[in-house]
Amino acid sequence: MVDQLVQLWPELSNSFLETLIMVGIGLTVALLLGLPLGILLFVTDRELFLENKWVKGGTGVIVNLVRSIPFIILLVFLFPFTDFLLGTTTGPVAASVSLSVAAIPFYARIVESAARDIDRGVIEAAIACGASPWLIIKDMILPEIKPALISGLTITAISLIGFSAMAGTIGGGGIGDLAIRYGYYRYDNFVMFTTVILLIVMVQGIQYMGDIVAKSVKKS
Repeated sequence: MVDQLVQLWPELSNSFLETLIMVGIGLTVALLLGLPLGILLFVTDRELFLENKWVKGGTGVIVNLVRSIPFIILLVFLFPFTDFLLGTTTGPVAASVSLSVAAIPFYARIVESAARDIDRGVIEAAIACGASPWLIIKDMILPEIKPALISGLTITAISLIGFSAMAGTIGGGGIGDLAIRYGYYRYDNFVMFTTVILLIVMVQGIQYMGDIVAKSVKKS
């Protein structure tokens, strides 16, 4: 078993790095675009300070459309766009395009759901005091939902690990690619078990760190 692990280590470490690249890019894009999208979905809702049924409805439809497409189909569907953007459809960076597209609406809905838990009376009081929409978002909404944002980011990261494993099956690289090439096609149970254990460790590690950060933010 030790000899097998030593032989597998170069491929395993490279696949682990590729998975981190895919998840890291997808998570960064989700934070940069999904967070403002989620806030937009919240503040344009009924009886809020930027109420706009057309923006709310149109944005909601787009978010729901993307979320309703199974990731493996979304991955193939975005091949032309990925090829146009990067000049290739294989590798972890190419796979991160589809991961990012899937992560943005996923995280946006988490942000919107977290913002809905805010007492609207507090927001109404801020409006009555003459606070601008940007000030309310920056100094009231975002600080109030910060622990939920971190927990949502943790959930998104874990989901992206699962998506990255699927991306690996069609040229995305990463742990999923290793499991398919060595574990499935070569009927190597050791490789299959090793990749599964590595994925479990990654998920548990991310969940543990996310819980710690969320709790520390909540106490501060």
